Amino acid sequence: MERLQKVIAKSGVASRRKAEELIIEGKVKVNGNIVTELGTKVSDKDKIEVNNKIIEKEVKEYYLLNKPRGVVTTTTDDKNRKTVIDLIPTNARIYPVGRLDYDTTGALLLTNDGDFANILMHPKHEIEKVYVAKIKGIIKGEQINKLKDGVEIEEDVFVKAVRVKLKKSDIKTNTSMIQITITEGKNHQVKRMFEAVGFEVIKLKREKIAFFDLKDLASGEYRKLTPKEVSKVYSLDVK
Repeated sequence: MERLQKVIAKSGVASRRKAEELIIEGKVKVNGNIVTELGTKVSDKDKIEVNNKIIEKEVKEYYLLNKPRGVVTTTTDDKNRKTVIDLIPTNARIYPVGRLDYDTTGALLLTNDGDFANILMHPKHEIEKVYVAKIKGIIKGEQINKLKDGVEIEEDVFVKAVRVKLKKSDIKTNTSMIQITITEGKNHQVKRMFEAVGFEVIKLKREKIAFFDLKDLASGEYRKLTPKEVSKVYSLDVK
């Protein structure tokens, strides 16, 4: 069950505020009856009319995208740069779940389902996000332990990695490849964590969010989530 004005806004007929005005003005019907009370809740089975026109229910859509470098994680961009929305041909009003930096690549979920997005972003669920970072310099066990124990990325803001694994060190190029898993979602968190232990991130890719990985998805490609995957996300929200 959802509030009537929220359902109207989701359908794209009007903004939430305008929907409230329409309800108060008696221009909204639920199952043929005029409704003027803003607290009214409706279900998917109810027939809703605005100005005597039946509104279409918004069909929920869910996507996993392998975000390429040089694409912004927003719905629009005032600098006319390509956005992640441009990569998925749909008329649904989807938006990214969380964000990846302009130069960061990898796994990104997009949807028009607010509840689904909130489950994945809410800190209480501690959703794991797995990254692979190429850093400048040869990392040692001491710095890896610091990342796991916790580092200060700004004044009085401490974060820590769930897991850190050294994948490769290259003395010739003076670089290291690190797999790092976090559950928080601070801005530029992974880059700032490595900065806190003295390293600059050269490349960053998110390999996995929760149980979603990039298997069979090339850069810029996407796929729809299965109903089973969507249900699995909702099962994370145990109350």
